[in-house]
Amino acid sequence: MLISARTMLHYGAEEYPALLPTLTTPGFTAHRHHRQAPLCPSNPRLILCEIPQKSSAAVPHREISGTCYHTTSLRAALLVLAASAAAVSAAPGLSLKVSGPEAVDGVENLKVVTTLTNTGDETLKLLNDPRSVLHSLPANTFAITTDDGASPSFTGVKVKYSPSRAAKSTSPSAFTVLAPGESVSLTHDLSSAYNFTLPGAGKYTVEASNLFHYVDANSEIAEIRADAEAHVAAVSGKLAVVRPTPTLTKREQYNGCSSSEKSGINSAAPAAQSYVAAALSYLQTHTASTARYTTWFGSYTSSRHSTVESHYSNINSHDYTSFTYDCTCDDSGTYAYVYPDDFGTIYLCGAFWDAPNTGTDSRAGTLVHEASHFTVNGGTDDHVYGQSAAKSLAKSNPTEAIDNADNHEYFAENNPAQS
Repeated sequence: MLISARTMLHYGAEEYPALLPTLTTPGFTAHRHHRQAPLCPSNPRLILCEIPQKSSAAVPHREISGTCYHTTSLRAALLVLAASAAAVSAAPGLSLKVSGPEAVDGVENLKVVTTLTNTGDETLKLLNDPRSVLHSLPANTFAITTDDGASPSFTGVKVKYSPSRAAKSTSPSAFTVLAPGESVSLTHDLSSAYNFTLPGAGKYTVEASNLFHYVDANSEIAEIRADAEAHVAAVSGKLAVVRPTPTLTKREQYNGCSSSEKSGINSAAPAAQSYVAAALSYLQTHTASTARYTTWFGSYTSSRHSTVESHYSNINSHDYTSFTYDCTCDDSGTYAYVYPDDFGTIYLCGAFWDAPNTGTDSRAGTLVHEASHFTVNGGTDDHVYGQSAAKSLAKSNPTEAIDNADNHEYFAENNPAQS
């Protein structure tokens, strides 16, 4: 914390000596001496002077001129300054390192370890966001490239997740808490999310997403980017792994679902069907800009409108009651996920069961969200999560908004209602 060169500090000789070095102007050194204070002639006390570190004939020494503080008022001022300096110095920081084998024979052996370290001076309560290395689901968490810029195909999951809901969770599994200097390491099997067949064998640079979200001192969600270190690995041999799928008979619709969960699905599926049918009808009858359209998909163009309409048309052509629902996911912070190329199977997680049947972030809306991820329906992505972020995305980047699953969900839920 710096004090202006136009400010004079007037105080007792033994008071606050440790703070002197923090109260000088850059390029000057603190110097204390007794003399009659010109602005306080009745009270000769210690004056803080500044000596230029590079003195000149013109200004070999100088006192800080300006306001004079008496001892009692200075004590309060310095306490405020010290607290302010501490607040300024406290800053969050993270480092992220990817490590692993330098060469693997077979992509099934391409397992990397991510180590996230708190390099700051405050404890961080990080969200276990599935888009980050803090989550175990095989999401698109890594950027993997050859020297020529080629990348493997993503074959992992796309997830519905709510950072705002997770931030309010009382479950320890929703967070990773790191004290200053503390680290956490997780192993990731890259073969479960990426197919290396197209780019082929060769050297790959593996970078993990360095964006993290944490709950700050005001219980708000804040973003932080880690200083990241990538890993290089040579891949040869088998370049893809076929994901095993549950063995279900043609008539089985559920996997690992309890009676109450089946009942919940049976209520959500027709509600989702109604949402999609109503959204499609709206788009077919409103072929110009409306408040509802621009709220979720941004500025109107006929091309973007056509893309969105095609998504709902594709989704509406399939019967939600004929899908397969897997209830084995127990992640309390996640609503659901799908493998985009594995059409018709939706994995339901903890947050889904806590959601209302209809309304914002509902069970029915979640099914719309997940169905939009299927490649045959449009293959939407998860650029942002939550109503606020989805609205902002519509304003700032309509192209991404029409590709964002939450925007499709919120348009269909239409809560609060817009005409």
